[in-house]
Amino acid sequence: MAALDAFTDEGFEAATVASIAGRAGVTERTFFRHFTDKREVLFEGSAILLEVVTGAIAAAPAGLTPIEVITRAFEAVGPFFAERQVFARRRSAVIAANTSLLERELLKLQALKHANADALRTRGVPDPDATLAAEFGATIFHVGFQRWIDDPAETGLAHHVRRVSDELIALVSGAAPA
Repeated sequence: MAALDAFTDEGFEAATVASIAGRAGVTERTFFRHFTDKREVLFEGSAILLEVVTGAIAAAPAGLTPIEVITRAFEAVGPFFAERQVFARRRSAVIAANTSLLERELLKLQALKHANADALRTRGVPDPDATLAAEFGATIFHVGFQRWIDDPAETGLAHHVRRVSDELIALVSGAAPA
């Protein structure tokens, strides 16, 4: 939270590693043991997200459609984010205010899509289905995540992911969402 405080108070560009470290009560050297630069503070959960989602894809029961597999995989990240809604809101605002951070966010999302497509292919899903399902997953996660951070009722992320999945499926099929 020290980095988010610095980014919010000082602006991302103006915040320095020294100010972040000072707010956290650590030295700059300690900061650099954990992060390569100040941007990485905002993206430290990316590897965990990728691991949880690809692990859920691999562990999904046989017989599910690729869309159901990817939807369940993104629902599986709900517990990881359960206690992070305030952080996610603040993080999102910092990223939205900085073009280079938006670019970094899109690159992380692209890496997640590629990993998910690979995980689906490992399950035997052929292309282009694996690629399309991975794109579907990125969309339902992105929209569901935004709805979750904007949700004043603080409904869980998994609920929002499932809802967006159902809405997108209904949109494509021409049916009304459930």
